[in-house]
Amino acid sequence: MGPRRPVVLQSFRTPRPTSNPYLTAFLGSLPAGGGSGVDVRTFSWREALLGNHDVLHVHWPELLLRSRRRSGRALRALGTGLLLARVRARRTPVVRTVHNPSPHEDGGPVERFLLRRLDAATTLTVHLTTRTVGAVCPRSTAVVVPHGDYRAHHRDAPRAAPVPGRLVHPGLLRPYKGVEALLTAFAGVPGEASLHVLGPAPDADLAGRVRRAAAADPRVRLDLRHVGDDELVLAVTAAELVVLPYAPRGGSGAQLLALSLDRPVLLPAGPAAADRAAEVGPGWVHVYEGDLSAGDLAAALAAVRAGVRTGARAERPDLSARDWDVLGRAHAELYHRAAGHRADDPTDAGTPVGAGRA
Repeated sequence: MGPRRPVVLQSFRTPRPTSNPYLTAFLGSLPAGGGSGVDVRTFSWREALLGNHDVLHVHWPELLLRSRRRSGRALRALGTGLLLARVRARRTPVVRTVHNPSPHEDGGPVERFLLRRLDAATTLTVHLTTRTVGAVCPRSTAVVVPHGDYRAHHRDAPRAAPVPGRLVHPGLLRPYKGVEALLTAFAGVPGEASLHVLGPAPDADLAGRVRRAAAADPRVRLDLRHVGDDELVLAVTAAELVVLPYAPRGGSGAQLLALSLDRPVLLPAGPAAADRAAEVGPGWVHVYEGDLSAGDLAAALAAVRAGVRTGARAERPDLSARDWDVLGRAHAELYHRAAGHRADDPTDAGTPVGAGRA
């Protein structure tokens, strides 16, 4: 009989069609059988507080605490405090994936206190990029396991042909993502260009400003909804260029979504964009300097067309380093290693299993 499969509790609930596709792809990549197999449980408070787990794997830890209602936040804070006490009493290893070095919005003093306690309990941090190593839980052992691509996840989804001049901005809208700057720049783009902004805006003030800016230009289509995979793929593949005018704080799912669907991206110039361009090959990553302008958008569209016309663009983006089968086995290896070590000794988790750009 082989070694017992470690039981791993994830901090997110079973994904739905409108959930972040990272979660669906991640769950599907984890091996269940063989010597590296794991027994994966998705989150419920009953499971978290009463179940038996060898490892707790936390993604976006602030989401354990967030609720629209004050009573809900109080209950979640109580539940998180009990979970942390249970983790410490049982010496359960905690693995944390660093999707972002810190929450996008401040959740208040209670949340900050509990997140500090979670940081102190973390045994091992999984970084999607080398650029966040050391920024979170510095006493934990850090490993780099890149963000996987979405090619297999969206393999069977219907696709659209690219619409000439169509720019698309997909994903959750947050102030740092530059959608207002994009709308301002797009207003100065001449001709038959169009812009599709797709994704929910949790910030009501931001949503109002975006709606007003979009209403001033009939070429802008605004859709502030959570959408399912098929709608998302149709929207992104209709793009001639996907515009993401922000530097990601961790891994960028929106970049990888566009590149997985063979659509070029426009990014602000910087080390992260240079890394991505070197990884995926010529013609797929375009950059601009300084504040985004109408000229930047027009120039990027011209460069996309020139790359197609001259054959200078690689046939497809090279995403070979982001195969989910490989990444799933890497996570399973981490779980096996973590389950064999004490959660209160962060120096005893072994050496990093991998490192690379992301």
